[in-house]
Amino acid sequence: MRDEFKTFIMKGNVIDLAVAVVVGGAFGKIVTAFVDGIVMPLVTYVLPANIKWEEWVLGKFRIGAVLGATVNFLIIALVIFLVLVKFLGKFMKKPEAPAAPATKECPACLEQVPLLATRCKHCTSQF
Repeated sequence: MRDEFKTFIMKGNVIDLAVAVVVGGAFGKIVTAFVDGIVMPLVTYVLPANIKWEEWVLGKFRIGAVLGATVNFLIIALVIFLVLVKFLGKFMKKPEAPAAPATKECPACLEQVPLLATRCKHCTSQF
């Protein structure tokens, strides 16, 4: 059992996951600082800062806390989408390789025929 556990731990997937969790936690702090320091002050221009909507309750249900967490999630998700997907995606795009041709030209009649064809369907020339 010890050898199996050692084999499991030494797999690349487990180590990659551990690195991803650590880097993700560090990146999360950057995103949180960005949202708290830049995005949320911009939001206060749209939503007045003196409204205590996160304290709204409906009976025993804290609707404001759920609403606040949802709004925070949507703002953070939007920032991550804009920064990582749109902005950095422009720099990370790789040029697409041209697709291999699916046809070839018949040397006798100059018509296009499928690449794997051994005889032209137009003039019946043998390739």
